[in-house]
Amino acid sequence: MTVYQYCTPEWLAESAIRYQENPKFKSSLQKLTIKMAFRITADPALGIDQEIIFAAYVDKGELTNLAFISEAEAEKEADYILAATPQQWSKLLRKESMFAGDVLVGKITIEKGSKPGVIKIAPHSTTFVDALTQVDLQFPDEMSPEELAQYRDYVNEFRAELAV
Repeated sequence: MTVYQYCTPEWLAESAIRYQENPKFKSSLQKLTIKMAFRITADPALGIDQEIIFAAYVDKGELTNLAFISEAEAEKEADYILAATPQQWSKLLRKESMFAGDVLVGKITIEKGSKPGVIKIAPHSTTFVDALTQVDLQFPDEMSPEELAQYRDYVNEFRAELAV
């Protein structure tokens, strides 16, 4: 089975394909229409030299966008912008923490949108985490020094290509 590196276009693309192929996601989120942006703060030790944002747009359960976006697009398009460290996002994706609790205690900060609004959509977070973790994921803290150096180069390369 292919292993996808966290925070790469391949991970998001494969997650989007699998979302579309699995009717349980559309069904579980059919009442949800939202544009979310997720900021991953910089952590050079984990190969993320600059903040990066990816978005998930859902329209009545249909995933319409799952991709990296620019700061300007996030500000313009997203209903919510949530920010956390790479470590915090990986804990959430590894199911070692809970979205609502992380928001309430400030481990995930709300940069755009309201806390009541985020808490209102929190019941859908498990479904969304499941959608993003259908693939085998490798996080930067699981990489060898050589893999981490290659990862850093790749992140910088695709960011330049995508202008994100």
